[in-house]
Amino acid sequence: MRSYQKIGGTLILFGTAQFLLLFHIAEELYPGYSTSLNAISDLGATCGSGSCVIIQPSSTIFNSTVFILGLTLFISSYCLYRSIGKRVFSVLFGLAGIGAMGVGLFTETTGSLHTIVSAITFLFGGLSAIMSYQIMKSSLRYFSVMMGVTTLSALILYSSKTYLGLGLGGMERMIAFPVLFWGLAFAGFLLTQTSDAKGPSVAT
Repeated sequence: MRSYQKIGGTLILFGTAQFLLLFHIAEELYPGYSTSLNAISDLGATCGSGSCVIIQPSSTIFNSTVFILGLTLFISSYCLYRSIGKRVFSVLFGLAGIGAMGVGLFTETTGSLHTIVSAITFLFGGLSAIMSYQIMKSSLRYFSVMMGVTTLSALILYSSKTYLGLGLGGMERMIAFPVLFWGLAFAGFLLTQTSDAKGPSVAT
């Protein structure tokens, strides 16, 4: 099952890295985009006051990269189940992937549907980071919990419209970035293990 672990780690690394890169490019190509005032998903479609604006190529770049992120996470969740055998973690991680794919497919133009898939992504992404405590070793397990708790705490603040001076976009980044950073660390962990995740080298 070692090959499944390697494939899962590679997919997570690729999906997360390409998103962080292309997300930044989409921001740069969006005229007047504010990381404080604009929501992340405004890059796909900016809706407000009863109208929506789609800025290209930012929209296509963002919607594509977040869908790819979700797809890689979803596939990797199966690979990790085959190699690690943690059913609850794999289900949570797979749901986060499904949510991210939904964000790419259902932009702000879909209203509440977009809100739902975004919440699914953030909620299950944060829970996955916390649950990976059972899998990761040494200080990485504490880093994972910290990132997951930060994401979920920021999600609660964001939902209550408490932005702590960061603005809507700034607080949303406090939700998204910690779990993305965890994804990179988790991928590195999976790729550097010397034996299958069910073996003695991985925490149980």
